[in-house]
Amino acid sequence: MDNKVSASPRGSYRKFLEHLSGAGKAIGVLTSGGDAQGMNAAVRAVVRMGIYVGAKVYFIYEGYQGMVDGGSNIVEANWESVSSILQVGGTIIGSARCKAFRTREGRLKAACNLIHRGITNLCVIGGDGSLTGANIFRMEWSGLLEELAQDGKIDNEAVQKYAYLNVVGMVGSIDNDFCGTDMTIGTDSALHRIIEVIDAIMTTAQSHQRTFVLEVMGRHCGYLALVSALACGADWVFLPESPPEEGWEEQMCVKLSENRAQKKRLNIIIVAEGAIDTLNRPITSEKIKELVVTQLGYDTRVTILGHVQRGGTPSAFDRILASRMGVEAVLALLEATPETPACVVSLSGNHAVRLPLVECVQMTQEVQKAMDERRFKDAVQLRGRSFENNLNTYKRLAIKLPDDKIQKSNCNVAVINVGAPAAGMNAAVRSAVRVGIADGHKMFAVYDGFDGFAKGQIKEIRWGDVGGWTGQGGSILGTKRILPGKYLEEIATQIRTHNINAILIIGGFEAYLGLLELSAAREKHEEFCVPMVMVPATVSNNVPGSDFSIGADTALNTITDTCDRIKQSASGTKRRVFIIETMGGYCGYLANMGGLAAGADAAYIFEEPFDIRDLQNKALHLAPQWLVTWLLGICYRNESCSENYTTDFIYQLYSEEGRGVFDCRKNVLGHMQQGGAPSPFDRNFGTKISARAMQWITTKLKESPGKGKRFVSDDSICVLGISKRNVLFQPVAELKNETDFEHRIPKEQWWLKLRPLMKILAKYKTSYDVSDSGQLEPVRHRGGPEEPAAI
Repeated sequence: MDNKVSASPRGSYRKFLEHLSGAGKAIGVLTSGGDAQGMNAAVRAVVRMGIYVGAKVYFIYEGYQGMVDGGSNIVEANWESVSSILQVGGTIIGSARCKAFRTREGRLKAACNLIHRGITNLCVIGGDGSLTGANIFRMEWSGLLEELAQDGKIDNEAVQKYAYLNVVGMVGSIDNDFCGTDMTIGTDSALHRIIEVIDAIMTTAQSHQRTFVLEVMGRHCGYLALVSALACGADWVFLPESPPEEGWEEQMCVKLSENRAQKKRLNIIIVAEGAIDTLNRPITSEKIKELVVTQLGYDTRVTILGHVQRGGTPSAFDRILASRMGVEAVLALLEATPETPACVVSLSGNHAVRLPLVECVQMTQEVQKAMDERRFKDAVQLRGRSFENNLNTYKRLAIKLPDDKIQKSNCNVAVINVGAPAAGMNAAVRSAVRVGIADGHKMFAVYDGFDGFAKGQIKEIRWGDVGGWTGQGGSILGTKRILPGKYLEEIATQIRTHNINAILIIGGFEAYLGLLELSAAREKHEEFCVPMVMVPATVSNNVPGSDFSIGADTALNTITDTCDRIKQSASGTKRRVFIIETMGGYCGYLANMGGLAAGADAAYIFEEPFDIRDLQNKALHLAPQWLVTWLLGICYRNESCSENYTTDFIYQLYSEEGRGVFDCRKNVLGHMQQGGAPSPFDRNFGTKISARAMQWITTKLKESPGKGKRFVSDDSICVLGISKRNVLFQPVAELKNETDFEHRIPKEQWWLKLRPLMKILAKYKTSYDVSDSGQLEPVRHRGGPEEPAAI
């Protein structure tokens, strides 16, 4: 399977790497500035992709300092150099501040050290300062070489041979403070650390009725503070880009006391370390504590998270992001010409893009300039549409206007969960309820899916009822797989009885099928002629119309964490293979992406057929390599990838083929993938996409004011999802043609393009479709007139 391109339409890849040879090229990789979880995954991807295409790859230890010092700081890497580093936080090649590199003399030494090893391709993983330094180095390169030749340190032949330096950057920064990319490597992992602390603090705060002030990193950028506030439903948040208005002290105290009056037993206030007021004066966590104690007399504690946010293992998202970016960086270096400017590999929505480094740095610096000049609205806009949207969503969900100031719509909107539970569903319900109330609607919760709908288990749900829901896993409303087809008459009666004017469905493939049945029922039951929208929520990530579903990221992290533990358990055992079964039905998303995040050797999925020869070849492929160095193998199997090649069958085959070389174990992860507290990604994704769905409902209802209006057009019953760079409302009628109903998956799935990555990084020969890789794009404010897909 891995040594040839599959002929099946379900798993075909075109060969695009043939014209991209790295033979004769040398790539240097370094990490610089503050460390970030996921940097090692990026280093691993650069090394292995570089070796895969025939290039030499060199570690540059201790960042620019190692480049200036040379010697043993610049070492050629091999395949095994980056084994077992995927799950390690920080950076194994070190990072250091370097004053010498800021001087021409220092850069002269660095150039000399690179030339002596033939390195003319540089991959820099760091923040804006590190990338700016790399660009200056590149601009001076020819002058540095001439000076070295004049000093007799290199000959004229070397000047000609190494005349150009190519630079590609990846942004490794937990602050997500770099303009041009939606997410930087390390940000998601830092959010994991923050949310873990907040969840732990909430239990003790509720026990003692305390107020907690949490200070998170972000000297110049409030992204971590903002998203963690959104993800935990914090009472108040302080950001450098958006200082509170004059008189904020009184407003905050009023808000805290109102929440206590509503019997909320805790208050959470989140402060970015660089928080300021409108006069650019710092707002410290101690100052906020003093204020709360003095004005309200609440028991208040301060927790400064500090460097714990940089620590720990990288999240699944960061491992996959860094792996994608590392491979893309190598491709960019191979395609670079002397005329190609230095570029940054970035993430736009769900799409890898290349942007001019200089433009990204300039825009990043403009944000700080706007804050210094107290142009805070400009600073928020320069951060990008995603940041602005996060801020606006937080304000809508955190602050409720008095009832007499909300313009009533006289519309009733129902919210329902359908299908299997998925972490993040509750965050989505909370968001929908609060946005709906803010828009003037009366919100109704439907309990126990379509079954409960038919039985009239419907109750009005208010603002305070959904407090504290964001961090809770499962489905508080209850959810069932039952479809509405058998209960159309009863559901129509309930819609009429409760005067439901719109329906928001949060769920998986059953929700999608249910939406289709409700759409078909419009001809017989006019009660279904109301706006309906579905927000995908399933660990399987198999809903047509969306690249991501709520809950899939949490499941991926569970798989990745479990795999890390399995690796650790086998650390004292020599030569062992683990067969791990994941959920997902016929959809191989969890197995494939889990394999990429864990550095697996194989992932067997339904979308790419395999036979007994493939299984045998895989087992035989492992044996000779393990006789030399490898001590642990991981193979994922999607639960429905094959009717006959079961987990037991593969386990027995590997046990037989590996006899005398390695032994075999199996693990079925089961329903633990559906459980647990939602990840920061799923909390934020559920919150934002559900808010967007309610905005759509409000717009539809405003288009047709008054009662008795029937919605019959296809665009009034949609699935809301992310597709590459866009957030799209796609009519369910149009999505029917894109669906494989027998196997409950979309006919085309974006993540299959990433499948060869796992194979390449596991040392298998395969072809990699690089048709999406392209030329440099101009730096834009993310999104344009439409809401961006960034999370």
